[in-house]
Amino acid sequence: MQKLGEIYRKNVYGVMGTLVFHILLFTAFLLADIDKKGNIKEEVILIEFPDNIPEPEITEEEEPEQQEPEQQEVSPRTVNNQTNIASNRSARENITTSKDEFFDNEYLKEVEAAKQLSSSVSNNLSKDVVDLSEIKMPVETTEGMDKDSIKNVIYAGESNITYYLENRYHVSLPVPVYLAQGGGTVIVDIKVNRQGTVVDAVARKNNSIRDQQIFLYAQEAASRTIFNADDSAPSIQKGTIQYTFVAQ
Repeated sequence: MQKLGEIYRKNVYGVMGTLVFHILLFTAFLLADIDKKGNIKEEVILIEFPDNIPEPEITEEEEPEQQEPEQQEVSPRTVNNQTNIASNRSARENITTSKDEFFDNEYLKEVEAAKQLSSSVSNNLSKDVVDLSEIKMPVETTEGMDKDSIKNVIYAGESNITYYLENRYHVSLPVPVYLAQGGGTVIVDIKVNRQGTVVDAVARKNNSIRDQQIFLYAQEAASRTIFNADDSAPSIQKGTIQYTFVAQ
């Protein structure tokens, strides 16, 4: 052991020097290898593409999804404007609705009034029509009287009948003045032939009379009136008969 210790003491510096030399040499080789690898030139790789590349067809199912618009920052002023617009629109809609309701109510009232009028007319038409030819009337005659004593005004109580037919007098004059419930005066225009027959009778309008039956009675009575025959009279002579009805 002593010999080994002496050998170690004598050669320790030589061994350490050798070890350091080998470490430096190994390090130099490593550095040289790294530099060599760092200087390697890379070859350029070229890839050729065809001139015309067909575009891929996009079907309805493969349509690209639309990107959602980015939310924009809304200012308080914009919010107020939108609120005012919405309020104005709501007010206009309320006004329009009110107008529509008003006109709808007026329309419904008119429709209801028209229905009532139609019902009233239907009821009136459904009533039996009076056959005036069957109505009996009192008749004022001049049979056996002197023609000079015959007057063209016939009184019957509060009612009266007045006719005018130049140079002619009545032979038979029906009196309808007590047939109607309403009162009023009706003038009937007549046309009389030479034989004294009334060939036409038309009652004039009178807006003050509400009972329309009065016009029909007057016209029927005028048609039944008979005047004296006169060969010297015009072939068709015009005249009038006035009937004054008293309300019953």
